[in-house]
Amino acid sequence: MHWFYLIIAILLEVSGTTCMKFSDGFSKLVPTLFIFIFYGLSFTFLSLALKVLPIALTYAIWSGVGTAAITVIGVLWFGEGINAIKIISLLLIIIGVAGLHYGQEQLH
Repeated sequence: MHWFYLIIAILLEVSGTTCMKFSDGFSKLVPTLFIFIFYGLSFTFLSLALKVLPIALTYAIWSGVGTAAITVIGVLWFGEGINAIKIISLLLIIIGVAGLHYGQEQLH
């Protein structure tokens, strides 16, 4: 169940970050309100996941998957560019998260 909470936390964080783009610097009320709603719920579910999951791994997955998802949304939805440096950087995030997971498994 805690992994499910983490997935929900990631989806809510990505939604909140996307609303930041739509809020136009907090000048649009509805997207601005959704930023706080989505982030509040994201932190709630992240806290539930942290009741069982290790903090380093959980936060790395939450932030890493969120960063990768926002990059994809930026490219596909907002027309932001993609290049080799962005792709390599995303791969490094994935490698880092995998390394934290592997390192955690070695402790048990």
